[in-house]
Amino acid sequence: MTSALMPTYARADAAFERGEGPYIFNEAGDRYLDFGAGIAVCALGHAHPHLVEALTTQAQKLWHTSNLYQISGQGRLAERLVAATFADRVFFTNSGAEAVECGLKLIRKYHDETGNPERFRVITVEGAFHGRTLATIAAGGQDKLLNGFGPAVEGFDQVPFGDIDAMRAAIGPETAAILIEPVQGEGGIRPIEPAFLRQVRTLCDEHGLLMMLDEIQCGIGRTGKLFAYEWAEIEPDVMAIAKGIGGGFPVGACLATEKAAVGMTAGTHGTTFGGNPLAMAVGNAVLDVVLEDGFLDRVQRVANHLTQQLAGVVDRHGEIFEEVRGQGLMLGLKCKVPNIDVWHKLRANGMLAVPAGDNVVRLLPPLIIDEQHIGEAVDILDKSASELEP
Repeated sequence: MTSALMPTYARADAAFERGEGPYIFNEAGDRYLDFGAGIAVCALGHAHPHLVEALTTQAQKLWHTSNLYQISGQGRLAERLVAATFADRVFFTNSGAEAVECGLKLIRKYHDETGNPERFRVITVEGAFHGRTLATIAAGGQDKLLNGFGPAVEGFDQVPFGDIDAMRAAIGPETAAILIEPVQGEGGIRPIEPAFLRQVRTLCDEHGLLMMLDEIQCGIGRTGKLFAYEWAEIEPDVMAIAKGIGGGFPVGACLATEKAAVGMTAGTHGTTFGGNPLAMAVGNAVLDVVLEDGFLDRVQRVANHLTQQLAGVVDRHGEIFEEVRGQGLMLGLKCKVPNIDVWHKLRANGMLAVPAGDNVVRLLPPLIIDEQHIGEAVDILDKSASELEP
């Protein structure tokens, strides 16, 4: 029977019905170790008791009112994000793409408000992924995403990955901002060096530009700090977040300094569902866990152990894997065989991962994994690589 769904995904032949911690079960009851976490979304694993309680309690009270009224959970979550980051202001969205769109509008509005309306162009980096709206695919600049959706939205200038000279040369009188992912996810788990981020911050300061970060995939503890920019000891002006902040519920946010958000006044932007009571209950519950004393320290320790174990996998299976890359629990295995083959083989052996660009398989486990789960993952990786070896 032909599906009524638009065929925009090459979906795997698997359907899941429940999850528990880092495990997920298909409709037949088979268990899988989930090192994809819904593409870095299920930061606390599946059916985390605190998240379940927060969502069900709120669901029994109120689901939606619209942003025509005060939503108490928004104020609390915004205050907590502000207290934990560089930001002074927060706008809640449903998704990462919407958070990036908000940031792009904010950038243009800032320069218009400060007397430079000609400044609207944003410098981005090759290999970037910022979403699938018309503006965000233009920002990402990848042909495979733009093909058939032209003309591309005007206003984006792309430079090679890690090339600060090219970035400097791209700055012109119409440049408004630089948009960058501290760790590229879809692009193949490519971390930006802290020194490079510091150079970008300096460039922005020298030329009156806003620095915008996309931490949709690498934020909310994924790299071992609440946000990846902290490793570089810099602060952006604008930041888009999503994925992990909802733990599986659709939540996104655009964070900004008071200075950058100067133009975002009543009527300049809006959302019907963004920041609704259900989303805010879950977002606050995620922060309850992630901001607990010692949680991020534990993520760093577990991530170091996983990285070491993956290095051993690469050493043992040099015909299949080339290197381990990434930071924290946002890791990738660069493959020498097609990454799709590795992805399918891992699933056949009971483990979920995520394909990425540059022939990489992403490993994005829930932040609550322990050494036992790492041992299981390594066993499956060893078995799968052995089966793929000639």
